[in-house]
Amino acid sequence: MTDDLSPRSWRNWARSQRARELRRALAADDLARENDPPMTDWYLAADAAQPAATPTARPRLLDLFCCAGGAGMGYHRAGFDVVGVDINPQPNYPFEFHQGDALEYLAEHGQEFDAIHASPPCQQFTAYRRRGAGVGDSYVNLIPETRAALQMFDVPWVIENVPGAPLLDPVQFCGSSFNLDVRRHRRFESNVPITAPACDHSWQTPRFPPATNRTNLRSTVEVGVWRIPLDVQQKAMGIDWTTLRELSEAIPPAYTQHIGTHLIAALDAAASA
Repeated sequence: MTDDLSPRSWRNWARSQRARELRRALAADDLARENDPPMTDWYLAADAAQPAATPTARPRLLDLFCCAGGAGMGYHRAGFDVVGVDINPQPNYPFEFHQGDALEYLAEHGQEFDAIHASPPCQQFTAYRRRGAGVGDSYVNLIPETRAALQMFDVPWVIENVPGAPLLDPVQFCGSSFNLDVRRHRRFESNVPITAPACDHSWQTPRFPPATNRTNLRSTVEVGVWRIPLDVQQKAMGIDWTTLRELSEAIPPAYTQHIGTHLIAALDAAASA
């Protein structure tokens, strides 16, 4: 019968068929309920005595200088509700986001959070400084100011930056420790104990396109370059929502997922003390 129907008529027929099937299913369910034995007073009392289930609130983490959310995603996976702040618009940030000065937001709202992460600008300490005298001099060093601001809060906090940045007793993370096809060494300072798995470059064998000034294969994926497909770079970092430029400034979420477990352990220890 349906062979002669127009596409629109066929869709209407199909909808009516699904509606009839749903009504039959609901009617059968109602009949089954009518045949069920009535609840006894004891059953109703016992059921009423059960406490209502309440969802466990996730701890909240403030992600300062958040960029596109590489760090924030790791903390989210570790169990935090994450809120990001950055001076620049971040349309691809995957969580609640506020545009503004990170340290001003911290001063006004820091007490609303259970933990804080900060990634102040790293350009003054990066490899770009090798390009010549004066390169990077225009970038400010916000690490001392950020540390002083974080020390005003009695919660676990973390500062992230590159090797060479003036962090205090930092631990270093490497992509090789997390089976990532990057090394991406980054250092983390914290007011709670954090351990980092050791680097293991041995398994990262030459198999990726070389740098433009070399002919030998790379052991890792070069991140932040146009000549390598974006999806290849994203996979190497464990990130799939950023642009190329955003990716070049990101850290692998695996780092902060690992760190996040330490922060939650510190929160649990403080709560049970």
